[in-house]
Amino acid sequence: MCGICGIVNFNTLSIDQQKLKKMCAVLFHRGPDEEGFYFDSQVGFGMRRLAIIDLITGHQPIHNEEQTVWIICNGEIYNFLELRKELEIKHHKFYTNTDVEVIVHLYEEYGINCVNYLRGMFAFALWDKKIKKLFLVRDRIGKKPLFYCFRNGMLLFASEIKSILEYLDSTPEINLNAIDYFLTYQYIPQPITIFKDIYKLPAASYMVCDMKGNYQIKKYWEVDFRKKLNISFEDAKYKIKQILTEATRLRLISDVPIGAFLSGGHDSSIIVGLMAENLQQKVKTFSVGFKEQNFSELRYARIVAKHFGTEHTEIIVEPNMVEILPKLVWFYDQPFADTSMIPSYYVSNVTRKYVKVALNGDGGDENFCGYLRYQAMKLASLFPFEVFDSSLYVTLSKLIPNLKVSFIKNKLRYFKRFLTALGYPTPTRQVIWHCFFTNELKNFIYSRYMKENVKQNVYNYLIDTYYKAKAYDIIDKISYIDINTYLPEDLLVKMDIASMANSLEARSPFLDHVLFEFTAQIPSNWKLKYGFKTKYILKEAFKNFLPKEIIKRPKQGFGLPISKWLKEDLKEYVKDILFSEKFAKRGLFEQKKVEFLVNRHFSGKEDHGYRIFALIVLELWFRVYIDKEIKF
Repeated sequence: MCGICGIVNFNTLSIDQQKLKKMCAVLFHRGPDEEGFYFDSQVGFGMRRLAIIDLITGHQPIHNEEQTVWIICNGEIYNFLELRKELEIKHHKFYTNTDVEVIVHLYEEYGINCVNYLRGMFAFALWDKKIKKLFLVRDRIGKKPLFYCFRNGMLLFASEIKSILEYLDSTPEINLNAIDYFLTYQYIPQPITIFKDIYKLPAASYMVCDMKGNYQIKKYWEVDFRKKLNISFEDAKYKIKQILTEATRLRLISDVPIGAFLSGGHDSSIIVGLMAENLQQKVKTFSVGFKEQNFSELRYARIVAKHFGTEHTEIIVEPNMVEILPKLVWFYDQPFADTSMIPSYYVSNVTRKYVKVALNGDGGDENFCGYLRYQAMKLASLFPFEVFDSSLYVTLSKLIPNLKVSFIKNKLRYFKRFLTALGYPTPTRQVIWHCFFTNELKNFIYSRYMKENVKQNVYNYLIDTYYKAKAYDIIDKISYIDINTYLPEDLLVKMDIASMANSLEARSPFLDHVLFEFTAQIPSNWKLKYGFKTKYILKEAFKNFLPKEIIKRPKQGFGLPISKWLKEDLKEYVKDILFSEKFAKRGLFEQKKVEFLVNRHFSGKEDHGYRIFALIVLELWFRVYIDKEIKF
């Protein structure tokens, strides 16, 4: 696990080594153990290493025997031992025991098709001196990030945008369309970023670039739901257990201490149990909770910890956003408003004090239809609700009262959200259930400047993905959307930054591409039974493995009581940020209309907690990256 960066100069000029070292230094948190560099006439590589495998000889950059192929890699190749044996039979000679060297020799055998043999999470840069070409590659699911920028006859690339900014003499122009995406989805989707000239290499893709600056980006893998297996339910259960067990075992390979995040949900509990079966010592588990019991899962985490006999550590998160949020904004580089980034950061921080690697349950919901929106989509498909105008359902949703009893309040909130999408076509329903600021609400608060400069319809991001999905069944289509949008652009960004900010490696057995390929080939009604039993086959596969309380418990997201905090403990903080002259002078919003939304939230008449949080993040981002008044 590392932070990587590099420069390719197309102008036949030598690389500015000091600038590359500055690019590398800002990635220190991703790899505090050591740094490494490689300089060719027109190419420079830099990396910060978090040493996990081969602590002694695994220094990067890594090269082949002839030193004609060089690589820097962020991530882990879990099947490297198997691949190494095959390559040694073919007379490849290794000078390290690290997983990264396997990629170099695979490349010698298969060219860029070597990526098809890799099982893991990775983002790497490979320089082939013989043919004078650079390859930038990201893993299939998109766990490890890689950004790039063409500027002044050069290609700059790095694990984080802040590294590229270190090289540039001036801050690139802000992409207003990216802000529009951010407010809609709480993240900015690939390939665009908040800056016009900086891009994110898409997941499951590689870029090949020659020394004239010609480049091509190609997608090398995609999950396909169209081809179904002729397999029984019982055999499918067995196969799922087999793949997950192997995926977990492979992710236990480490030369440093290892532990696990434990929420007490189905996914993390399964991983902890499989770890307990495959480790000689007790599993170290780590959980985060809140004083607000409706949001805290600590009770369930304790049940699992006791069941598998783990060494368990807990942390309670309190609303001290004033201190931590600007720091998180710096780490994330771009506006990012998934509130669970806060508990993710805290649990990573505590975990790093005990171990250097932590497994988690990310990917279980996408593999096995775990979200409420799968149930909503199935229910909505049973009747042609769209024959009635959408305004009818919006009106009905407004008739539902706002109650203060938490359990009922949450159920009614979900029902309101369900109603508001019914009048739309199926692809648009998915957007409504995903989005935070609707197009109508954005237009309500946008300034004339924003309205004149943002002409796109960001709903098309999910709608287009729906129509190009390699799937026939509606639930398979929604799974395809999640695997290609929400998972890599939100959940994996959140975990990568939260863990790497604390120099912690996070591994996710449910994100194994072999599991994705298998679950895509089984019927969706095995995952969403009768239209409302989520993760049915997964729960059946592990029902005698987990405690009954865990198998039977409902889905609970890893969220914050953000709405409550913002109108109580953090009320003055909200005013200081969003009612400020600085915020108003950005020229992006109608100040009085933003204040109207905030005051509606304060009064309890409407819940705009997540929207307010997004606006705060956006303003803090300006203060960190544009005003540069907050520095870390």
